[in-house]
Amino acid sequence: MAKQTSFLGFLVFGFLCFICLPAEAALKKYQFDVKVSNVSRLCHAKQMLTVNGGFPGPTIYAREGDRVQINVTNYAQYNLSIHWHGLKQHRNGWADGPAYITQCPIQTGNSYVYDFNVTGQRGTLWWHAHILWLRATVYGAIVILPEQGTPFPFPQPDREEVLVLGEWWNADVEQVEKQGNALGIPPNMSDAHTINGKPGPLFPCSEKHTFAMEVEKGKTYLLRIVNAALNDELFFALANHTFTVVEIDAVYTKPFTTEAILIAPGQTTNVLVRANQVPGRYFMAARAFMDAPISVDNKTATAIFQYKGIPETVLPKLPTLPAQNDSDFALSYGSKLKSLNTPKYPANVPLNVDRHLLFTVGLGINPCPTCINGTRLTASLNNISFTMPHTALLQSHYFNIKGVYTPDFPDKPPTPFNFTGAPLTANLRTNLGTRISKIAFNSTIELVIQDTNLLSVESHPFHLHGYNFFVVGTGLGNFDPKKDPAKYNLIDPIERNTVGVPTGGWTAIRFIADNPGVWFFHCHLELHTGWGLKTAFLVEDGPGSDHNILPPPKDLPRC
Repeated sequence: MAKQTSFLGFLVFGFLCFICLPAEAALKKYQFDVKVSNVSRLCHAKQMLTVNGGFPGPTIYAREGDRVQINVTNYAQYNLSIHWHGLKQHRNGWADGPAYITQCPIQTGNSYVYDFNVTGQRGTLWWHAHILWLRATVYGAIVILPEQGTPFPFPQPDREEVLVLGEWWNADVEQVEKQGNALGIPPNMSDAHTINGKPGPLFPCSEKHTFAMEVEKGKTYLLRIVNAALNDELFFALANHTFTVVEIDAVYTKPFTTEAILIAPGQTTNVLVRANQVPGRYFMAARAFMDAPISVDNKTATAIFQYKGIPETVLPKLPTLPAQNDSDFALSYGSKLKSLNTPKYPANVPLNVDRHLLFTVGLGINPCPTCINGTRLTASLNNISFTMPHTALLQSHYFNIKGVYTPDFPDKPPTPFNFTGAPLTANLRTNLGTRISKIAFNSTIELVIQDTNLLSVESHPFHLHGYNFFVVGTGLGNFDPKKDPAKYNLIDPIERNTVGVPTGGWTAIRFIADNPGVWFFHCHLELHTGWGLKTAFLVEDGPGSDHNILPPPKDLPRC
């Protein structure tokens, strides 16, 4: 009997060990065909680039720990690349995607396989074209589920929905961009915002171009929200319902409730919403935030949150969105974002800094005899307007190709001034150049991004490729290195990959440079990126082969 009990115990123990073993990492394969498709919105039909004919393109689904291979075949007239926004690509910049930064673009008629592991990340991210303005139509969501058997650190939703916010131009977006560049002025703004590629019924010819999700009273829904707009920060709300924010940029947050969210281009936000109102039809709505004297597309995109059994003849109710220039809401909302900081999901904030950087954001005007006003708008970091190379920076670094870049981007602006004082119209000796910042492996970096009143103050969302960072501080006016660090949050600051610098203010971020490679750093307003508001970090290899850049794939596109 004792032997039988022992044998049964062995079987039970063995079974328990079997079910507690981590699930085998899966290989997820996708085929992306980039091609021209006929698409109609706002009574206008046009040909535009899509992936697999969809607008937006397909959602990539994977689990934490999976390997993902995406074969991108380019049937378009443009050479292009695709960026997997927010994925850290550890030692694997070859899969990051920004054209002429980590790879040369995929030539027309050619293919390239983006091959990467999803390690230590779970949540909502996204992908998009990373050359010219092609991401206006070439984009989609990435959903990374937790490892098998790992629950969310918040109430399990009954269902999930992906909501990708974007923009629509009636004209060909690339022609709009080219016209603006030729004239030296901002290109025409978009004709509509969209939710899952659809502007909603407030626009003409849009009855069938309205996204709707059916819900059941009493159930909870997880909305995975992406801002894929080119140039607009957006408010987003749902009439008569509140959101509980639980994640941003694929990092869990301390939950908090809000009637609206603010989401900048490049950012993602996951919210829980409970269908607890009188059954009916309610509008979800997105509209631009702009608290500077700059024109934006202020039209409202809508989608419908429709309770089951309610006829479509019932008119939906609109939410009350914050005013377009509601700076107070923007600052208050940002202050509520904090890392979850639990034993399972800690906030490992770097406390000791090896190198302090101060990057100033500047807009300016350069002479242009052929432009409409005799001048061309430009943008710079530390008075340097970045010039895109013709050979990819990572390739030139890895293969030691000379003359492509110089690793001498300054740690601070060469000309200090009252950054956020009276408006200035002079370019403070702005220079053109492919200058990047070399960073020692495993060093701790603090970067303060400072807005300036060169031409105008404005909010700027900055994205760092290859890394997450902690947003340890933010404020209005000029950063004070003697006083402001005392106000930093070093306990549970939010961790993310894209952060908004407030209008006429500053933001301080910290990260440990433990991912060797060349990593793009740029404003995620496509308008400003094109004007030169960008640079890159060259993170040196560390000791030992496991801290070096991985060898490039054989099918890496060449310039």
